Order: sequence, then structure tokens, then C-alpha cells
Amino acid sequence: MYNTLTPLFILGIVGSLQAQTAEWSYEDCVNWAMEHNISLRQSELTEQSALASLEGAKAQWIPTLEFGTSHGYANTPMGQADKNSYTSSYGFNGSWTLWDGGMRKAEISRAKTDVERSRWATDELMKDIRVNILSHYINILYCREAVDVNRRLAEVSAQQAERSRQMMESGKISIVDYQQLKAQAERDAYNTVSAEADLASRKLQLSNLLELGLGSKMDIRQVDFDSLMVLDPLPSLDESYEMALANDSRLRYDELSVRMADDDISAAKAGSSPKISVNAGVGSGYYSTNTAGWGEQMRRSLNENIGLTLSIPILDNKKTKTAVAQAKIAKLNSEYEIEARRNEIANTLEGWYIDMESARSRYIAAVENEKAAALSDEYTAERFAVGYVESTELLQSHQALSSARHEVLQAKYMAVLARKMVEFLRTANITL
Repeated sequence: MYNTLTPLFILGIVGSLQAQTAEWSYEDCVNWAMEHNISLRQSELTEQSALASLEGAKAQWIPTLEFGTSHGYANTPMGQADKNSYTSSYGFNGSWTLWDGGMRKAEISRAKTDVERSRWATDELMKDIRVNILSHYINILYCREAVDVNRRLAEVSAQQAERSRQMMESGKISIVDYQQLKAQAERDAYNTVSAEADLASRKLQLSNLLELGLGSKMDIRQVDFDSLMVLDPLPSLDESYEMALANDSRLRYDELSVRMADDDISAAKAGSSPKISVNAGVGSGYYSTNTAGWGEQMRRSLNENIGLTLSIPILDNKKTKTAVAQAKIAKLNSEYEIEARRNEIANTLEGWYIDMESARSRYIAAVENEKAAALSDEYTAERFAVGYVESTELLQSHQALSSARHEVLQAKYMAVLARKMVEFLRTANITL
């Protein structure tokens, strides 16, 4: 015999199997990701690499100094005197570039820009992480409410199935009507279990996004959104667009890429400029065939030198011309990237505004539809209990109520997501 508690019993088992875990707020998730996300840490390493390159560029202004020594052994088997000889030399050599056509200045400027650009790249990655977490977080909140909606529907249909069983046994309805309502109760119980599984899957996705590791379990803190989150109007689109341009990390990155291209052009042009450098050295040597000792020879052979070198490029196989052309192309490409990014921001922002308006309209209509469906379902259930309507009409009213409640839920969370994305584009920050 069918037991009215069967669907509820299934739901109870699912609930008891859920792990008891600490609840994470949205900021908890973000803070964890900021500290543990592998891609973010790799981006921070890129920043450190850019800083190292900057130090290297600045070091080009420092003179170079090196110590060199050479040692040789010679054998002259047909010689009349010493057939074997040993020679050695020792010296310090230094050089400093006085003028290189401005190449060092351009490379230092480029390295500074690259450091700043890498920081904006890290900031952009952080924002992407925040947006991904927001999407997963809101999806979990939606799935959690969907579970509650399905559970309430399952409870009602279970009660109706039990009532129909009693009516069947008393001869008020047929076994066919009872079987239909019983099947509806089982479908609602299954839908609830399916919603539970979807919720668990969403939690797992957020856990994987946060890179919590194998076997980790988590749950999120409940956030309740009132109707104002859906119904309040958004700021003007033009204002939001200007704020989005001012706060976009990717746009700052592309603008710095243009500046880097300018530095590359300057450095490339310096390749055709004369270069002047100063060279100086001090050294000495030793010859084993000399009758004087090592120390005396080192003293006598001590020599110092200084010189000035001028290098004027004449032909370089068009290397300079090619480098300048490539740098100009890179600059033009970066300018196109800026234009494309501005268009992308405009399209994205306008899309969220459209989604918000659509969700608001859907929500207003869905709320009214839910009220009507709830009243209709309650009235139909009362009439069914006294035998005035058939089971098919009761099933139809139940399905209408189910659809209405899910429509309210979907419109609500679509509006919440759209509002939060507009907030993010305007302020580069997200709060829940």
C-alpha cells in the first residue's frame, strides 16, 4: 500500500546525508581565493619578474668591471734553451657607455610601464575571480531556494495523495484518479531530490573554483534579497558607462601597452644612433723564461690603459628599420585593443541593463501569477476534497503553482545577478 510519508522520507534521508560544514560568506570565498588561487599567485610572480627586469634596465647606467686571467704552457722540442715555458696574465677591465642614443632611457621607461601593467593584469584577474565566485554563489542561493520550493510542493502533493487514497477507499474517486495523484507526489519527491543533487553540484563547483582540494565540503551563508533588489531602478546607463571606463583594469592595461609601444619605438630608433663608451683597464703578466721572479715581473709588467670608443652604425641589415616598424604595429594593435575593450564594456553593460529590465518585468508578472495560482490551487484542492472536481484539474492547478513559483525564483535571481554585475562594472567591487 502507498505510504503518504514516502516522499518526505526520501527528502529526510537526503537531508541527513548532507555534511555539516562551516558556512562561507561571499567575502570569505573571495579572501580565500585571493590567498590561494594558483593563477593569481602566478600573476604575482609575473609582477616580481617585471620588477626584476626594471632593476636590470636601471643597472645599464652602471659601469661594468671584470677581472680576467689567462694561463698558457708552451713546448718547443727543437729549441736550444728552455724547451718549456709558462705564461700568465692578470687584469681588470671596465667600461661605461656615455651615450647610446637614448636606448637605456627608453628601456627603463618601458620596464616601469611593464611593472604597472603587470599590476593591472593581476587586478583584472582578481576581478575575474570575484565575478566567478559571485556567479557560483548566486547559483547556490538560487538552488537552495529551489530545493525549498520543490520540498513544499512535494509536501502538498504527498498530502493530496494520502487524501486521494482515503477517498478511493471510501469509493469517492476511482483508482485511476488515485494513481495519478500518487504519481504526482512521487514526481515532486524526485524533483526535490534532483534539486538537492543540483545544489550539491553547485557547491562542488564553487569548491573547485576555490581550489579547496579533493574531498573538501563547504556551504555558503544565506543571503536574503528583498523585492527592492529587483524593483529598484538602476542608475542611468550613460553614468554607469563612464564609471565602468574609469574603473576597468583591462582598459588601463591596454593603455599602458600603448605607452610601452612608444618606448619600444624610441628604443628601436636608438639602434641607428652613434654610441660612445669609455674603456679602462689595468693588468700585468708573467713569463717563465724571464730570469726575474714572479713578483718582480708582475711589478715591471704592470700597465694601465684608458680609451674612448665611438661606434657609428652604417648598415645593419635593416634591423633597426624592422624593429621600428614592428613597434609601430604593436602600438596600433594596442590602440585597437582599447577601442575593442570600450565597445565590449558598452555591450556588456547594456546587456546587463536589458537583462535587469527583463527580469524585473518577469518578476512583477510572476509574483501576481503566483498569487493567483496559489489561490486557484487552494480552491481546487478544497473542491477536490468534497468531490466537486476531478484529479486532472487538481493536477493542472498544482503544476500551474509549481511553474509560477519557479518563475518568481528565476526572475528574482536573474535580477539580483544583473544588479550586482552593474554594481561591479560601476565600482569594480561587489558586496552581498
